[in-house]
This record gives sequence, C-alpha cells and structure tokens, in this order.
Amino acid sequence: MASLSQKSNRAGPIREKKPKPAPVNIPNPPRSSSPPLLANLSIISSTSSESESESTASPEMEHASSPRAHGVVVIAVAPDHHDDSGKKGWRLAAAAFGDEAGFGVEEEEGEVRWRERRVASLWRVAGALLVVAALAVAGHYCLYHDPAAFSREEGRSSFLLPLYPKSGGGGAGAGAAGESAGGVKPDSAGAETRENSSAVLPIRGNVFPDGQYYTSMYIGNPPRPYFLDVDTGSDLTWIQCDAPCTNCAKGPHPLYKPEKPNVVPPRDSYCQELQGNQNYGDTSKQCDYEITYADRSSSMGILARDNMQLITADGERENLDFVFGCGYDQQGNLLSSPANTDGILGLSNAAISLPTQLASQGIISNVFGHCIAADPSNGGYMFLGDDYVPRWGMTWMPIRNGPENLYSTEVQKVNYGDQQLNVRRKAGKLTQVIFDSGSSYTYLPHEDYANLIASLKSLSPSLLQDESDRTLPFCMKPDFPVRSMDDVKHLFKPLSLVFKKRLFILPRTFVIPPEDYLIISDKNNICLGVLDGTEIGHDSAIVIGDVSLRGKLVVYNNDEKQIGWVQSDCAKPQKQSGFPFLFKRVLQNQLL
Repeated sequence: MASLSQKSNRAGPIREKKPKPAPVNIPNPPRSSSPPLLANLSIISSTSSESESESTASPEMEHASSPRAHGVVVIAVAPDHHDDSGKKGWRLAAAAFGDEAGFGVEEEEGEVRWRERRVASLWRVAGALLVVAALAVAGHYCLYHDPAAFSREEGRSSFLLPLYPKSGGGGAGAGAAGESAGGVKPDSAGAETRENSSAVLPIRGNVFPDGQYYTSMYIGNPPRPYFLDVDTGSDLTWIQCDAPCTNCAKGPHPLYKPEKPNVVPPRDSYCQELQGNQNYGDTSKQCDYEITYADRSSSMGILARDNMQLITADGERENLDFVFGCGYDQQGNLLSSPANTDGILGLSNAAISLPTQLASQGIISNVFGHCIAADPSNGGYMFLGDDYVPRWGMTWMPIRNGPENLYSTEVQKVNYGDQQLNVRRKAGKLTQVIFDSGSSYTYLPHEDYANLIASLKSLSPSLLQDESDRTLPFCMKPDFPVRSMDDVKHLFKPLSLVFKKRLFILPRTFVIPPEDYLIISDKNNICLGVLDGTEIGHDSAIVIGDVSLRGKLVVYNNDEKQIGWVQSDCAKPQKQSGFPFLFKRVLQNQLL
C-alpha cells in the first residue's frame, strides 16, 4: 500500500466520500494485472465536473485518436482499530488514471521497463564475458600458437631418430669455425619433386657422467649404422672414415670407407660455399674441410656424397642423397675422450646441414626438434619434419640473423629467483642466447655468472663450497646425506631468461628449474652445471646446453625463422592435430 500512497500524492487532493457510495461505471477502464480486491475494500470513483474537465483538458487529449477516461480511483480500507471517538475510521488511498497516469497502466509499464532493464543487464554481462573470453583466446593464440601450423604443405611427413648416451666430457659445440655454408643452392639433380617425409630418431644420453646425447644414422650402400652427436651448433655432419685415417678415436662402429664416386669435387656448390670459393686448381679431385670447435677440438677430412636411409613415422624406409664430411684427422677432445660416437650430426641453419639438405630436396619441411628427457633412463627423441610440432602451447621467439648459422635469439633479463643477475647491463640492451645441443653445460656472461656464484655462496650454512671436488668449477658439500636431486632442489631457486613481451603484455620466459642446472657428483656434492662463458669465448652471450634443455621439447623452424619450446616428459612423440585436444573432443562429440 505504500506504493499506492505515493501515487495518490501525484493525483492531487482527495475529495471526501460517503462511507458506502454506490459504485460508478467507468468507461474504458484500463487493464490491470492486480489481483481481485478483498471483501473489506470498496472502490469509489469520482469524475470531474464539466467545468473542471474543460479547464483541465490538455491539448494532447484534443488530438487523441480515441477518448480516454481520466479521474481518480479511491480505495477505502477498513481499519482494525477505533479512533479516539470510538468510531471506526477509514484509510483512503487513491490512484490517478487518464492521459498520463493510471494504476494498471503504470504497473504494467513498470513491469515492462523492469524486464527490459533485466534483459539489458543480462546482455551486458554476456557481452563482457564474451570480451574476456575473446581476450583470453587471443592472448593464448598470440603467445602459444605456431603461425606455420596451418600453412604446412600437403604430402610432407617426418622422421624420428633415437638419442643415446655418449661417454666422456662434453664441451661446447657452439661457435664452430671454418664451415660457412649459408645460401647454398642445391644441384638441379637434388631438386626433384617428391613427397615430403618426416622422421623420428630416439635419443640416449645424460649430462653427467656421459656428457652428450647422440642418435643413430644409417649411411652408405648397403646402409650401416653410425652414432652421431646431436649438435645444433654445427653446420657439417661428419663421421670418422678410412681415407686413410690419420687420427681417429676408437668408435663403436667400423670406419666409413668412401669409394671414388662418393668423393665430392671442389667445384660442387656445397664445397664452394663451405670453403669460400677457394681456388683448388685443375688437378684437385676432392673437397677438403677443417672444422675447429669452441673447445679447441677439430676435425679434418673431405666431403663425400652417399645414401642415407631414414625410416619414416609410417615405417617406410627412404634412401636419400646426402653430403657429409669424411673425417680422417681428429684432434683434442674428439680424439682423446672415450668415444661412443662415430661423428657429429650438424643441425644448424646452414645450407649444408642435414635439415636444410633434406628440405632443399622437398623431402621435409625445414623444421626439426629434439626432446631430451629429464629422466636419465629415457634419453628422448628428435624428429626431422613438422609432423611432430605441437600446434598449441609453444613459446616462440624469432631467430636472430647472423653470419654464424646459430640458433640464437635475444633476452632482456637473467634472473635467479627474484634477483636480476645482469644488473649492470645498460637499460634496453639485449643479450644473445644460443641454443646449442652440442654443449653439455650452460654458459653465462662473466657478470651474470659471478652474481650467481655470490648468491649460491650465501644460500645456506648447510651448503659450503668444496674446492677439492673437480667435477665442475663450483661444487658445494651439504652437511646432510644426498640420495637424489629431490633432497636438495628445494634449497635453490629457478633461473629465468626473460624475453621481450609479445604485444607488450604477453610474457615469454625460458625457465630453468634447479634440477636442470645442478648435478650430483661422485662425491655426493651439489655441482653447478652453469659455467663462465669466458671459458669458451662467449663472454657476452648465453649458451643453453643439454643440462638446461632437459624436460623440454625444443623446435627449430627454419621456414618461419623462429625457435620454440614447451615442457614435456619426452617419453613418446605424438603427431599433432590441427586443434587443441579440448576443441578436438568437442568437435568429435558434436559429430557423433
């Protein structure tokens, strides 16, 4: 009844009425959605006199298409108590109706307006949710989507290769000298049209004590197996060979012996690019090479061309034409270390590298990747081609252009937990980061390395530096027994490489947890698998080696000039579909 009282105030003064007046019929009464009045209510209608009608008539009424009733509805309500005189009193309430007011009309219009506001509010909430969802999808797409995922050429597949362990210490493979082969145009004979393939090769190995990871390749006619170190920092693939051999380590397989037709002549395009258009003269019948690596080891030999056999993901065997090095003189660690390998698999973006050679023949897309398992019992795998590249969830960075054919990008900050290690570097200056599977350990610029060592020294009184342990430059002896990395990793913080944000808001970070930069030595000490870059001539660059590549699927996309990574257990490679798993399940449910 409060609302009715408010409406009677707008209708003007209320005339006194007799207690029980006879009801008056009102022409064209407005519809009301109100419930029937109770028995103790009576409706009294009072219409205006003719003079009042003439004086209060509005212009709108004169032009109305049909006459409308106007007046006041008075509702008398019997009270439950007596007044001071002992007589029962009546409480009156009125509602105006007519041109612009009416109890039924106002109530109906109010209800309509309330419904309209409610619908509008629901639409605004739904719109806001759609905007938030669109932003989330756009952010996920921009950050994790492989832009080449839906532009792959039909008919191409991939090759999988195993990874195996290599004994002995592993230096840094980055920065190999004397093998510049960029921009090579393949011979017309190698540019025939064929269906593209993919291969997956298992990987075996560990950082300590073996030091490297390698895979198995079949070369020659008939094909024979050879174990090759997986090295993204090297251009040329080479194997030890009897040509004859001057200095060769005792490897797991017999030396490769080339025939005369296998020897690459000096005027071959690969040879000219590799040797820088060197003038050999008319009497030379072979193309010589010499490679010096960052750890000062070297290999010398000749170029050879022979068949290489790969098994596709579908189980088919393919014989491919392949140019590689036939090394007959090895020096340094390549000769002195116990060798469980026969050579090195060059995977850089140079024209003479294995992926580029296969891509130039139309066999694969110029894409490959490796996944080194964190669990030493499972080495991992590598693949050639793009069938095993995840379409979603990857973090991508552009490959930095440079003359060294290395897979490098640029990072803004290097953090140990919340502490920035490169604090003295000028604002806005970026640091080069090299992804090098040929290096066993990770290397930091001297400033970053020194700050990291200082942080570790003040880490805990239960961890003290043990200079007697020569496993690595910095080892710490705990005052409690250590059975596995799980016993100590909680004492350390992750290392983070912070890259430029995508679209200024989407972060891109390469996170290295403690178990991926620490090693337990034979003395049960905790050793740092991060070294000073000055040892290999990289004082101004970061080299990410095998120790920090574990537990990640890393993809090198030479077609799109980008490198990407995602966390993985590296247990089993899987061909990827064009949609995320959730979307795929939704589509399947809708179709079924």
